[in-house]
Parts: sequence; structure tokens; C-alpha cells
Amino acid sequence: MNSRSAHHNRRGAVLVIVIWAVAIAAALAAGLQVVSFRQASMGNQVIARLQARWAARAGVETMIAIMEYHTENPDPEDAMALISELEDNSYGELETGTWDIRHTLARVELAGPLDEHSKANINLLGQVQLMNIRDVGMDTAQAIVDWRDSNTEPGLLGAEASFYQGRGKSYAPRNKDFRSSAEVELVAGVMPESFRGEDWNLNSRLDANEDDGEFTWPEDNEDGALDAGWSDLLTASSRTSPLAISGQPRLNLKAQETDTKILMERVPMSEPQATALLAYARSPNARLEQLMVAPLSTLSTGQGQSGAQGSQGSQGGASAGRTGRSSGGASRRGGSVQQQSPNNLDPATVGTVLNECTIEEFTQPKAGKLNINTTTEEVLRDVFDLNPRLASAIIQRRDAKSAGLTSLAAIMDIPGMTPEVLSPLSRVLDVQSFVFTIPCKGRSFMGGAEHEMVVTVDRSTLPAQILMYREP
Repeated sequence: MNSRSAHHNRRGAVLVIVIWAVAIAAALAAGLQVVSFRQASMGNQVIARLQARWAARAGVETMIAIMEYHTENPDPEDAMALISELEDNSYGELETGTWDIRHTLARVELAGPLDEHSKANINLLGQVQLMNIRDVGMDTAQAIVDWRDSNTEPGLLGAEASFYQGRGKSYAPRNKDFRSSAEVELVAGVMPESFRGEDWNLNSRLDANEDDGEFTWPEDNEDGALDAGWSDLLTASSRTSPLAISGQPRLNLKAQETDTKILMERVPMSEPQATALLAYARSPNARLEQLMVAPLSTLSTGQGQSGAQGSQGSQGGASAGRTGRSSGGASRRGGSVQQQSPNNLDPATVGTVLNECTIEEFTQPKAGKLNINTTTEEVLRDVFDLNPRLASAIIQRRDAKSAGLTSLAAIMDIPGMTPEVLSPLSRVLDVQSFVFTIPCKGRSFMGGAEHEMVVTVDRSTLPAQILMYREP
């Protein structure tokens, strides 16, 4: 009996041990399953983020490829061909996700990259034009000019190195052009809230935290539209290019090898006209934009030189009226001058000269002009102080043509476009764009993960050059 009882006891103990072993194994299995699930979930999140990032990268690469194609294969008859194709490809799908490229300009959301030439380049603006902008006082405008000018003497209310050093700043004015829009915020008197408005990350898109009132920074009015402050009007990224609208290098009229035959092959005109144009281009203080407000016969004989000199000072806006009156009266109000002289150019030829020729050496990139095909009425009105009716008329003239304006000659006959207005305006206007900022959001099909890239690209060279790259 005792032997049998002991046997049963041993069997009972073994059973308990087995049950405990099974329970422990089950617990371990469950724990391993939870850990494996978490690791798999984390792995899926990593994969989803990578898919979103590569979807965004695919969108950026698509935009760059389109830009390079249009640089290599321009369409001189369609100034909007590039813009239209960028818009058409602003959304795309891969097997693993999508990309979406859009931006906001003048509180309107638009498909495609942001054209930096739709804004005024701060490196081309004078004090008066800067003061046209809301909340920019004389002291701030002078400080901006002091930051970028080559001298070290401050303006009356400006600021140079000693001002910043006296306030414990670790930096001083560059005394060269601004390299980026964000650099403007280093200038004395410029507040980030004024420059950025609601667009705190400067991605030109309305993000959730920029449309939720006071719930998260920055403060916004929660109206469903992006108020980008001064950054909606100003840029430092746009650049000039040595390429003409035809895709060829611009013809330098000052170069000794450029003769009348070469000029006539590039721009259809008579030999007397070519001779007169070369004579003017090689004269002191010549500016090709003066052809829009003064007859070539006047300019080539030196009678319009005072106007050319005056318009160079119109960058700040102070001498714009003097420039127009001294050089433009004959061409705009006295049409008989153009009819009498065979040397004068018709508006279409003037536009071609501006599109294809130059009198400057392109040794390095310079601040870019404003593209009349993509700029806004707000820029024309609030920066260049155009009469609202005239600014609206320019936009209407542009929007009436699906191909845009292929030459500045298209605005010369707009009612109200006097020489006083046209002379300073022609100095900063163009019909081409070379620098674009691509705010691209990639989204993965796996869990909806998102990733954003903001890339600024200069397409004037091949391959295109990336000027700025960040992932907010």
C-alpha cells in the first residue's frame, strides 16, 4: 500500500510540474508573440516611413526631370509650357505610395512647385520699394539695404556691424546679396512673425498647426488660408540665367565678335537697325530695357542717355518719374518719331531683343527678375506700388492667353502704362523662370505614413542645381 501510494504521489507531482511547465511555456509564447507583434508593427512603421520618403523623393525627381527637359527643349511660343507640365505631374502614384506637390501664393493653394520668380527678389529692391511693404518702416528698409550693400557705413537709420556687435549678436551684415529668405530675419528690425506670418516652417503649405487658432504655435486666424507675411512677396532665391527664351545662350551685344550680321541672324531686323542697336548697347550706362520707353534712334545718338542713367537709379523708386519723362515721351506720345526713322524697332522686335540679347557678362548668378506670367497682383501693387487698376490689367492681359506672355512688349500698350511706370518696372520684369521650390509630401499606402521634402532647384544649368534641401 505504501508503495502504491508513493507511486501515485509521484505521478501527481509530475502532473503538477507538467502543468506548470505548460503554463510557463504558454506565457513565454504569448510574451514572444506580443514582442514579435510589436517588432513587426515597428518594422511596418519604419517601412511605411521609408516608402513615404521615397514617394516624396520620386515626386521631387519627377519635377527636376521636367525642368531639365524644358531647359533642353524650350518652347518660345508658350511661356507657360513648363508651369503647365509641372502642375499636371504635381500628384503621382507608385506601387507603395503617392506624392503630392502644392504651394500657396497670395492665400491661394496651387498645384505644382512654387516659382521663386513669382516674388520680388529682395536683392533688387531699393529702400522705397521695401517701404511699400506693409509694416516695413524706414529703419528696417535701410537695415536691409545695409545688410546687402558692399560698404560698411550705415544709412541714417540703418545698421552695420557695430550695431549688431553692440547688441551681443554673433554675426554681422554679409555686405553681399542675401542667400536665402530666412537670412532676412537676421536683419535688425525684422521679426520672424512679420516675415513668416503663419507659414512658420516656410514650406509654402498650410499645415495643421498653422490653421488651428491659438492651440499650437504659430498663432493663426484659423480661416483655412495661409497668410505667409512678407515671405509671400519676397524671395532671395530667384536667379538670372545666360539662357534666352529660345534656349540658346543670350547674345552679348557688347562683345566685339557680335557684329550686325550675327545680330540680324538672331533677331530679325534691318542692317541700319542692327547698327543703331549695337551703337547704343556699347554706349555708357546702356540698358536694353530702355528700348521699351524710348525710340532706338534717340538712344543710339545719345539723346536718351540721360534717361538711361536716370532709370538705373530707379531701383529704389525715387527717380522713376524723371526717367520716364526724359526718355519716353517720343516713343509713347510722339509716334511720328518712330515712323520717320527706319532705325526704330517695333514692339515685337523690342520684345525679341529683350528675350534673346544681353549687355552683361554672366560670370556668376545674379538676383532673378519677376516673371510676369506667374507673379501676383499683390506683388505688383504692394511692392512696386502700381496703381491697382493697372496691376489688375496686367494680370488680366496675362491670364487671357493660355500660353502666357512671351515678351514684355505685350504690356507696352496697356492703358495707363506710361513711360514713368514702364521704365522702372521693365528693369525687374521677365517672362521666364529658372528657380523653383518643390514642397513635396509623400504618403505610404501602408498605414498612411507621411514624409515631407522641400527642395529649391535652379534649372538654368544642366544638370539642374539643388540650391536648398531640407526635410521639415
